Amino acid sequence: MFPLLQRCCFHTPFKLQKFTGPRLLLHGKSKTAWSSVGLCLQRDACHLTRSSSLNPASVHATKLQAFHTSLPFLKKKTPKESETKDPGVLQRSMKSLKDSPKPALYLSLAGLIPFASVPLSMAIQGTYYPELAFAQITYGAVTVSFLGGMRWGFALPENSPAKPDWLNLANSTVSPLLAWQALLFQDITHGAIMLVMALGIALHYDVSLLPTYPRWFKVLRVAGTLVMVLSLLATALLKTMSEKQLTDSRNKWQNTKQ
Repeated sequence: MFPLLQRCCFHTPFKLQKFTGPRLLLHGKSKTAWSSVGLCLQRDACHLTRSSSLNPASVHATKLQAFHTSLPFLKKKTPKESETKDPGVLQRSMKSLKDSPKPALYLSLAGLIPFASVPLSMAIQGTYYPELAFAQITYGAVTVSFLGGMRWGFALPENSPAKPDWLNLANSTVSPLLAWQALLFQDITHGAIMLVMALGIALHYDVSLLPTYPRWFKVLRVAGTLVMVLSLLATALLKTMSEKQLTDSRNKWQNTKQ
């Protein structure tokens, strides 16, 4: 019996499981043998659980193993620079212009020729022509009236989001009234300033108050309004410079005459 107890107490559980097979049954089925074997197994199991629970190295290794195995799942992929890079406003605007219908794009660009040609021709020749300036103001008044009338065409269809109410139809008449007022001014500078105001109001209506317009049309309206405003201001500036030169030449002539 003593060798049996010695083997049970000083061997590992793996060896005990092998030993407690048929060999143990050959030594007899006494109650004392079974009780001693149970005590040895319980003692060894308690010893193993205490050693594994109180060993800090094993606990630390278990934590490290869990940490290292969880990192690849929690790690996020960094997006590429091409995906995170947001295109600028100018690039988006150019793309919208390219996406616009060709007739609308080409006709709008052709409609800007009378605006840009007047100050450009006067700047090249170095002379201010009041007739050309008045022709530019007249063409600007017609253009502003056309931009105001587009709101009527947008609000009249049955499926249009802009209803033909007092607000939409009255706003469309503001631009033609300002254009008519610009033609009544005898001074070209005052007429140009009035047209600039009318163009700004029409652009505000089309871009801010009517968001259902396509993006290409809004970009086209902004670009066209910018060219028209700069052309009108350039004509007014050339007129001011011409008047200043004329005044300086008169003063010099009077000084030489005296």
